[in-house]
Amino acid sequence: MHFSDVECGKRLFLGTGRPIALGIGQKEIRGSAFLEGPVQMGTADAFDRVLATTMIARDKNTDSIFPPRSLWVKGNTRLEGDLGTANALNITGNTKQVGDTDTDGDIVVSGDARINGTTYADVQGTINVQGWKGFDIVHPSKKGHRLRHICLEGPEGGVYIRGKVKNDKVILLPDYWKNLVDINSITVQLQPIGAHQDIIVKRWDAEKVELQSKPGIPIHCFYHIFAERIDGEQLVVEYKGETPDEYPGDNTQYSIAGYHYDTRN
Repeated sequence: MHFSDVECGKRLFLGTGRPIALGIGQKEIRGSAFLEGPVQMGTADAFDRVLATTMIARDKNTDSIFPPRSLWVKGNTRLEGDLGTANALNITGNTKQVGDTDTDGDIVVSGDARINGTTYADVQGTINVQGWKGFDIVHPSKKGHRLRHICLEGPEGGVYIRGKVKNDKVILLPDYWKNLVDINSITVQLQPIGAHQDIIVKRWDAEKVELQSKPGIPIHCFYHIFAERIDGEQLVVEYKGETPDEYPGDNTQYSIAGYHYDTRN
């Protein structure tokens, strides 16, 4: 039997069962529908077997406009998983989210994690259970081993460069430092190689650090140069409060481990 159009004035039921949520008797909800399932929507040959109660594919109806999405939801959405599969939600392809994410549980990343901004660890309880910032990778030289490092912490938004100087009196700073760091915060550590050379920092500016050594002795040394970033406010190291929300500065420039993410009981 074929119908061009079907209009149902009250409710539509396909299959057997009594959907209590849709109301019974005088509490029946007009315009509601119950489909026992399975239900397939979109392209007819998109699925070769039943994979879910509702299977939605792309719209290839020649009377349609071929929309680029199979599902668009306006309004809040909630997913409650069960034991049907290992994961309540599986996504294949890129994802984009606008807004904050509140996760209660572990986050496992297989691949690179890129964070635009500064991350700080917030201590919950004793210092041994805080969310340290670190990385854990396959050991580069020992088979069957892994390597774990923890990030160095300090009371500032610091950056550094390091290297070695030989037969030169000038250490060139990265070009971007002039707009990234407070030039007056620069500190320089020098370690002579091979012999004492009486090396000193003669002067520095936004582009370079100039060295000086004992007359007639060429400079050969390691160096570490540190500076404090200026693209945000200075860190308030100690403050009165019970939670990170009470930080007296601009909290928007921080992502706090143990509070915004990596929350542990």
